[in-house]
Amino acid sequence: MSRISRSFLFVPGHRPERFDKAAASGAHDIILDLEDAVAPEDKIAAREAVAAWLNAEGHSAIVRINSVGTPWFEDDLRMLQAAPSGAVMLPKADERSLAYVVLALAGRRVIALVETVSAYLDLRAVASVPGVEQMAFGSVDFSTESGIADEDHALDAVRTQIVLESVRAGLLPPIDGVSVNFSDAELITQDGRRSRQLGFGAKLCIHPAQVAAVNAAFAPSAAEIDWAQRVLAAFEASQGAATAVDGKMIDKPLVDKARRIVAMTGH
Repeated sequence: MSRISRSFLFVPGHRPERFDKAAASGAHDIILDLEDAVAPEDKIAAREAVAAWLNAEGHSAIVRINSVGTPWFEDDLRMLQAAPSGAVMLPKADERSLAYVVLALAGRRVIALVETVSAYLDLRAVASVPGVEQMAFGSVDFSTESGIADEDHALDAVRTQIVLESVRAGLLPPIDGVSVNFSDAELITQDGRRSRQLGFGAKLCIHPAQVAAVNAAFAPSAAEIDWAQRVLAAFEASQGAATAVDGKMIDKPLVDKARRIVAMTGH
């Protein structure tokens, strides 16, 4: 992917009047939701609305389909097979369901939503399914099932493990769960910064008002960009010889870090 996605905005699949607004919200990706945001009686209409929007010229999105074992899963999958611009987020992801979806949607972008205790305890297998691009943390569902409150640092160990298994499997940095608050920009920014500190590369959003704060939280600071540019300039000028920036020796790990920071700016 040429662009780094930091914000993923959910849009209820049965509200097609919101799709274009979400696409113009500044979110780096939008997720048309056929699962939790849609009542059972609205599932079919939501699937039809998502299909119509995806098949319009110039439209693309991630679709959170219904999970394996629900009455809507196979029809959701068939809809996506007929809509080449649709990527997929699989809820209640586990090794078997991911392998099935990857096979059915060969070549598509697949995001595994890790939100059950079972999936977390089998995280290495989930991350290792060929064709999975990225994992996302369904923190609300995980907290509900596990009984571990998503407050303060209670779930840091779980988040850290998701990050480490993503690195081990060569996946993109994972996507952290939603902030339930969407009216306090400062709190959303703090949540995003904590996610970034833990190694996440992005965050799920449930309201357009969260997008700008999330994007800002994951963007490198002016000081980080300045440091990275000076490191890369010093490294290039040294032509591989030992060099230092700010009194510290510059080696390959620091050069790689500087390159990642510059890449995050989009330049």
